[in-house]
Amino acid sequence: MEIQQNNKKGRNFLYPKKPSGKLYTYRKWVSYVLLFFLFSCPFVKLNGEQLVLLNFIERKFVFFGLIFTPQDFYLFALAMMIFIIFIVCFTVVLGRLWCGWACPQTIFMEMVFRRIEYWIEGDANHQKKLDAQNWNTEKVLKKGSKHFLFLIISFGIANTFLAYLIGADQLYKIITEPVVLHISGFLSICLFTLIFYGVFAYVREVVCTVICPYGRLQGVLLDNQSLIVAYNEKRGEPRGHLQKNQTVNLNGDCIDCGLCVQVCPTGIDIRQGTQLECVNCTACIDSCNEVMIKINKPINLIGFYTQDFIQHQKPFKLSLRAYGYAAVLMIVMIIFSSLIYRRQDVETTVLRASGTLYQVNTDGTISNLYHAELINKTNKDVKFKFRSKELTDQIKFIQLPKLLQKEGSTQLTFFLIKKAETIKEYKSAVAFEVISDGKIISTAKTTFFSQP
Repeated sequence: MEIQQNNKKGRNFLYPKKPSGKLYTYRKWVSYVLLFFLFSCPFVKLNGEQLVLLNFIERKFVFFGLIFTPQDFYLFALAMMIFIIFIVCFTVVLGRLWCGWACPQTIFMEMVFRRIEYWIEGDANHQKKLDAQNWNTEKVLKKGSKHFLFLIISFGIANTFLAYLIGADQLYKIITEPVVLHISGFLSICLFTLIFYGVFAYVREVVCTVICPYGRLQGVLLDNQSLIVAYNEKRGEPRGHLQKNQTVNLNGDCIDCGLCVQVCPTGIDIRQGTQLECVNCTACIDSCNEVMIKINKPINLIGFYTQDFIQHQKPFKLSLRAYGYAAVLMIVMIIFSSLIYRRQDVETTVLRASGTLYQVNTDGTISNLYHAELINKTNKDVKFKFRSKELTDQIKFIQLPKLLQKEGSTQLTFFLIKKAETIKEYKSAVAFEVISDGKIISTAKTTFFSQP
């Protein structure tokens, strides 16, 4: 890796060498799969809705056909808790592997933008030479074509990002209809395009080393039993260059070739120990293994190790912390799954009318006045009937809509009438059912007051 100092801005620009190897090939295929899902989820529909929608403006969230409304905020909060606990548990066991293999920043930077750079400008030395030379036809063509492609890809990422936030249908309207009808949408696309372009064309690894807080959590989350990309210093030290006709090796296996540093996308030397800048991309493992094979040494001088293994040769095993986090994660996931299973497509809330008491009718029956709200969490209109669970009860409606519009709500006002002989307590529980197409789609409970 080459580093060029920009004296005007004080920025060290990195020129990582193009990586190769078995792990890099695995990373490419993982990246292709994740990129496919990232770009397809907003545009593939299930049950009439896109697979994933995070519309914070309209407070509508969709995950694989399930619509979540503001009334489901507790589920959203629980899902965020599961995500955080999973990241903590994952980091305790596998270090910062997420950053190097699954983080969108790393995938786009290393598997899209960096590869375009290699394709147009060449490897690290060619890039450095191109940046150092005066502006000429070659430099203008290469830099211009590179940044043009960067802008095109950033435009595609911006549109996909907006499709997650406002919906693919709304994005299609912004693209196809006159700009004057969607000024805010057009400006949003332009803004996000410039943001993504700036991140991947200039900011780059600074996102991982300075901006993202996840790397700084390593010091808290990692322990001596966490698997991390590490240099086996007991095997590699002392370093020494390989000498011709050397019969006795007085040095360690590390020949100080520097390839592990040259391929690092964040500019660190893995041989200096665990560092927050390391994103566990495994490029250093591939480069070191290639050298070890050439000099007939065992591979994985740099590999996935725990500190206990490097210092004391202890085999890998899960720590008590990992088991603890996994147990908490399992409990929260069970709770979340049960709530999702019990979740109703139509949420019904029934409350007694405030400031009213029970009424004794002329025929001896007792009635209470109620207000009900029905919220439709689906994308289909629902024709419904509202009834008491006790078939002996009667309901006299003051307000009764019969159609619940998609993703909408409606209000009901009614008297619940009970026979006096069925009442044994001053305060008793009553239940209501919402029926659609002969099926109970929602239930609600409240209280009924009367004279015993």
